[in-house]
Amino acid sequence: MATISLRKANTRLPPEVNRVLYVRNLPFNISSEEMYDIFGKYGAIRQIRIGTNKDTRGTAFVVYEDIYDAKNAVDHLSGFNVANRYLIVLYYQQAKMSKKVDHKKKEDELVKMQEKYGVSTKDK
Repeated sequence: MATISLRKANTRLPPEVNRVLYVRNLPFNISSEEMYDIFGKYGAIRQIRIGTNKDTRGTAFVVYEDIYDAKNAVDHLSGFNVANRYLIVLYYQQAKMSKKVDHKKKEDELVKMQEKYGVSTKDK
């Protein structure tokens, strides 16, 4: 118990570190049990969400109970080979994800405006 508190007291984490991990490049047929087996080795897991839609297949969110467990998982599982696919494990960053959504909305609005006014972006 004392070693855990010393580890936490002496370790200074970067600001992007948090308990939520964003995992990409997962095999499409991976099960929840396999995810818990892989990520559970690094600490207690609160929740795992695996993408099922066409846009989210091959991705997942893993939420750890402790921020240090999440850091340990990122350090050890980035580049880990699962079914001949190398995992990309990142810290979830809300600001970056919302920028992607905003960018998509702006593109959709631009397409609607082009259709409304009959403007074409194709080369003639």
